[in-house]
Amino acid sequence: MNLFPQWLNRARPALGIGAAAGGLYVVGLFAWGASPRTLTVGYAPEQPVPFSHALHAGELGLDCRYCHTTVEVAAQAAVPPTETCMNCHARIRTQSAAVAVLSQSLASGVPLRWKRVHDLPDYVYFDHSAHVARGVACVSCHGRVDTMERVRQEQPLSMGWCLDCHRDPAPHVRPAQLVTAMDWTPDRPAREVGQELLSARGSAPSTDCSTCHR
Repeated sequence: MNLFPQWLNRARPALGIGAAAGGLYVVGLFAWGASPRTLTVGYAPEQPVPFSHALHAGELGLDCRYCHTTVEVAAQAAVPPTETCMNCHARIRTQSAAVAVLSQSLASGVPLRWKRVHDLPDYVYFDHSAHVARGVACVSCHGRVDTMERVRQEQPLSMGWCLDCHRDPAPHVRPAQLVTAMDWTPDRPAREVGQELLSARGSAPSTDCSTCHR
């Protein structure tokens, strides 16, 4: 007596193809999951215009909020439109190739397609304004952007990394007016300064799941 029906013989090629496709899917999934674009520490994509943060934020001392205008009032830190760039570059380095791209974008009305560097999963809610208002410095998450020719991701932005800060935020907290000061150092231990500020503000970061997963 045959234990398996005859049609199963005809299905063997399909099963083989399915198994091979499944294997390729698993390999691709792991390759994608382990890529710099996913793990993102050190991820530094090439942008449509070679914008140097080391020059603009470092040497020239532009405040982060000049370009990222919504960081104090919204969950997302806005990417500047071409008009913001041209506030300066309508008169400065007007003949450079990079500014030519900006000029073309302004004339056509087609915005530049900046590539996101810090990209949290869709199931994670993060509010920039809530952190900035409580004195969490830009440098705590983004690193010394003022020294980067091309912005890269410095921190893993993993759930464990976020929870470590929520459980012990004091080392990352500073006076709110200094959140964008990349080179600021306290005159006494950072934890001590942060703890005083947390106590004065009554801040107690939540570690409840619903805080970030809504």
